[in-house]
Amino acid sequence: MTAFVLTIFALVYAGMALGRLPGLMLDRTGIALLGAIALLLGGAVDGAGVAQAIDFPTLFILLGLMLLSAQFALAGFYDWCALRIARAGRGPEALLALTVAVSGGLSAVLANDVVVFAMTPMLIAGLKGRGLDPRPYLIALAGAANAGSAATIIGNPQNILIGQAGGLDFWRFLGACGAPALLAMAIVFLTVRHVWRGRLALPEGPSPMPETPPPDRWQLAKGLAGTLALLALFATPLPHETGVLAVAGAMLVSRRLSSRRHLGLVDWNLLVLIAALFTVTHALAATGLPGRVVETLAGAGLGLDGLGFLAPFSLLASNSIGNVPAVVLLIQVWQAPPEGALYALALLSTLSGNLLVTGSLANIITVERAAACGVTLGFREHARCGVPMTLASLAAAALWLWTTGLAGF
Repeated sequence: MTAFVLTIFALVYAGMALGRLPGLMLDRTGIALLGAIALLLGGAVDGAGVAQAIDFPTLFILLGLMLLSAQFALAGFYDWCALRIARAGRGPEALLALTVAVSGGLSAVLANDVVVFAMTPMLIAGLKGRGLDPRPYLIALAGAANAGSAATIIGNPQNILIGQAGGLDFWRFLGACGAPALLAMAIVFLTVRHVWRGRLALPEGPSPMPETPPPDRWQLAKGLAGTLALLALFATPLPHETGVLAVAGAMLVSRRLSSRRHLGLVDWNLLVLIAALFTVTHALAATGLPGRVVETLAGAGLGLDGLGFLAPFSLLASNSIGNVPAVVLLIQVWQAPPEGALYALALLSTLSGNLLVTGSLANIITVERAAACGVTLGFREHARCGVPMTLASLAAAALWLWTTGLAGF
């Protein structure tokens, strides 16, 4: 049975790295789900084991935050923000800084994937209307979304996973990760400005500027009230998943927006992916092999809680299998991780996602949404900014973690 589990695990995580299995139209979610089904049919896990493996509170938090983000999308807030950025009467560098600030700020309290999904099309249209090349701004949009999301426990899926695994407090997390996240946002701006200096204008000049109505004030106010209520609930002993679901339920109650529209903006693929990965990694952990690997590393003086392991692991894993699968894998085999090490994992795994287009879902969403709008953002173009901004951000985060005593080498 151990050989069977290892084979399924290897195939699933090879699929995570490749993004698909050769000759098949299976994406990462399909691969992970197929792996979980194979383990169930092969007897490696049973129905009760699957239910035990899946961390339902984490999935509830993700679902609730997606519904809260959907409220802002349905209010027209993201479109309005993107067009306001593009129409701001400032020079290209100021617009770049504004893109970074808005994207990073929104991603700290709302799902970063939803932010880039909603903002990309309107930002492209507005920038073309100004005669500006959208590509550097799109790199900044995704890079800042990743960097800003590192600041909070609800900024991205991997932070939510880590927060639930360690029972981390929202405000303590912000205190530990907020400063390096802000610094990473500044690094994103400086890197993109330097790499694209003198090349921010389009040769063909401006195109017609699109029109978009202002956001629905009532729906926007409802979303803002829900966000404030959520932050207040995080300061209470109430479990995070309970508070998030309460706010999400309030967002669904509406006389003007159907619940179908809200639920249509939920990333169900991501929820299924995480549930399936929980099952696959649980089956691996049950073999006892990961525990023996951890003991071997500890015997060699390389514990999982040190930056000497977490930094290279985050960089390599996030840009191969993806930061969410990497975090799911690690927290399944990591027994009683220190709080400071969890902050380090959240920061490093998130910031590592800026290295390549495939490093984070926010990058992939931005590239795909741009292509649908007629803008091609290539792998090399992204890497020219992604590599230096990521290495500089990781160095700054590691220095912060070390000097504050949150994690050591």
